Amino acid sequence: MSLAIVYTRANQGVDAPLVTVETHLSNGLPALNMVGLPETAVKESRERVRSAILNAGLEFPARRITINLAPADIPKSGGRYDLAIALSILAASGQLPAKKLADIEILGELALAGDVRGVQGVVPAVIAARDAGRRLMVPSANADEATLVRNASSFGVDTLRNAFLHFSGKPLSPMPERTLPVQTMSGITEISSVRGQVLAKRALLIAAAGGHNMLMVGPPGTGKTLLANAMPGLLPSLNEADALAVAAVRSVAGVRFEAADWACAPFRAPHHGASAVAIVGGGRHITPGEVTLAHAGILFLDELTEFKRHVLESLREPLEAGMITISRAEYRVSYPARFQLIAAMNPCPCGYAGDERGFCRCTPDRIARYLEKISGPLLDRIDVHVQIGRLSSEELRRPPKTPEPDSAQLREQVTQCRQTQFVRQGCLNRELDAERLDEFCPMQPAAESLIQQSMEKLHLSARACHRMIKLSRTLADLDGEQIISASHVAQAAAFRHFAVRSLTA
Repeated sequence: MSLAIVYTRANQGVDAPLVTVETHLSNGLPALNMVGLPETAVKESRERVRSAILNAGLEFPARRITINLAPADIPKSGGRYDLAIALSILAASGQLPAKKLADIEILGELALAGDVRGVQGVVPAVIAARDAGRRLMVPSANADEATLVRNASSFGVDTLRNAFLHFSGKPLSPMPERTLPVQTMSGITEISSVRGQVLAKRALLIAAAGGHNMLMVGPPGTGKTLLANAMPGLLPSLNEADALAVAAVRSVAGVRFEAADWACAPFRAPHHGASAVAIVGGGRHITPGEVTLAHAGILFLDELTEFKRHVLESLREPLEAGMITISRAEYRVSYPARFQLIAAMNPCPCGYAGDERGFCRCTPDRIARYLEKISGPLLDRIDVHVQIGRLSSEELRRPPKTPEPDSAQLREQVTQCRQTQFVRQGCLNRELDAERLDEFCPMQPAAESLIQQSMEKLHLSARACHRMIKLSRTLADLDGEQIISASHVAQAAAFRHFAVRSLTA
């Protein structure tokens, strides 16, 4: 047979569109031509494939070979198509029974010696193959990722020779589904080890319960970073869908899978020198950024005002939409970006504005310029603003009079509160849209009146008002109340008071 068809998967965002490798052998001078929008790395596969076939003890046909990667409108990049191309050549030349390739999809990069190397984006490919009713052959190096997907049939292969034998009558055994460990909390700050800062701990609990964004403002050394590092310990384990989505993102980004991280909410803390591409994704070969790597988890921006303004402004769309779309002339790629923003900053360049000891020597104009990087629209998207004060030496050294709840106890409260939200509305409070606020956020008359007063006195935008209502809903859920009271609105208004704006007031 001079024509063979093999199925594989491209890598486009967290999607894995089907690619058909069509290989035709014809008479003429020996040559190998490849069409279907292949990029340089794909075109170079002709040399890898030729050497791998010969070193595997197989015959490379001395004929005119034409390979089409369909559909032609999807850009093909990387070495993920090597194994599929090699097997299609072997099938087209009659060395393999082509019919055995009809119900399987193949991924893998080939070494010159015929070894199969790991590739990125295996998890989305396994999910797509399972949904299409096909099996998937992947490099053995990607076995840990491939076995994460339930009800999927996948095979691990380490050499081209073994892949050839699998289709020649010595089939490989499917890899069993992985038994994943229980979520661990190692390496996370225990919140009870943070002395004082009762208001900040309360704010962390509220933010975790409703998935709200949070900003901490205070002098250096007051515990802002320590509090942020305690936040992952308050979050419940991810459900299977979110855990698989996180695994798919890491697979696409080339982050090595660690079983201990399964079902743990991601915690990303990029340096303030990060570029906009590093934060939101992009580049010559589009890769996910920090907002996507923090999907279903936390993005912590320490020293917020040290980030470049355009970098911070790039967060506005994903904070609102929960996804990021990167456009190129020929195609667009969308990545999930449903993350919780936790930010920390100093109140002024020297860090001591408002300090009762009078250490600050910054002028009002200098403080205003320092805060210009944080725009009103970005502040609008942050629900909880909390001022972190300096503790006295006595407060730091003296143990609390009454035992404080630890991370496990607070995590139980957060879990119960989130379960209430999912049963009631199917999502976290922060994800409620304006159309559903009236349905799921009923208020007492006094609470309605206080909302109106808050809008006038705090000069809140419509977005800020809606977010304050969502925050009030979370406060009511923590108290076990179905109807939002005036006290819940008052607490939400206090947290919505812009600590940053008050510095220049």
